[in-house]
Amino acid sequence: MASSKALPVAAVAIVVLLVVAAAAPAAEAVCGISKDQFMSCQPVAADTPDPPPPPSNSCCDALGAADLECLCGYKNSPWLRIYNVDPDRAMQLPAKCGLATPPNC
Repeated sequence: MASSKALPVAAVAIVVLLVVAAAAPAAEAVCGISKDQFMSCQPVAADTPDPPPPPSNSCCDALGAADLECLCGYKNSPWLRIYNVDPDRAMQLPAKCGLATPPNC
């Protein structure tokens, strides 16, 4: 159960951190994710009834270069809903990009 929870938590954290980067213009990147990189991942994690598109190469590249452990610290942030991010979809991002989720996430 912990393993199945870890992946979603990392993805949520990634999206939350991207949202924080988008909200803080003075910061160029948060946990290695810039606002532009966040925007490349947001459609995949959007809270919408439509099926999500697959993540773009730019989204996966951004996640691959990000500090996923750092992003895990944002997993319960209220910013997810503010930026129309579905936590369940966000949690699927690392796996969809072929990335490993940090074990403590």
